[in-house]
Amino acid sequence: MSDTTVPEFFQRFPMPTITDGALDADLAADDNRIAILFLWGRDCPNCDIAKRQILLTPERFQWPEVRWLNDNVYNDPKMATRFGLHGIPAFFLFHRGKKLGKITPWPGTDRFVEAVEKQIALTKASA
Repeated sequence: MSDTTVPEFFQRFPMPTITDGALDADLAADDNRIAILFLWGRDCPNCDIAKRQILLTPERFQWPEVRWLNDNVYNDPKMATRFGLHGIPAFFLFHRGKKLGKITPWPGTDRFVEAVEKQIALTKASA
């Protein structure tokens, strides 16, 4: 492992791993929360920056209206192809199986939180 890895990230900020083959069924069975799909890669410096910033204030990234999923696209290249990735990290937001949008590259904590909270407000307003 390189010195840029954040090996404790998924222990300190748990989120289920999902693969391309299971994503559609998981999103279809959604419980009305927004799903954030975190696409990342091992030894990816930009992914590690995002992970470290999330770990600095994890409470800012946890909302009752949101559930997290993750996939290492180096281990699951079909996921990268499916979303036409040109770089990671990438965060895709879904609600009831519909893609709401994506956040890439990592914009920093404040802009990320602002974007997610905007989607939460829009989802509530349309309910």
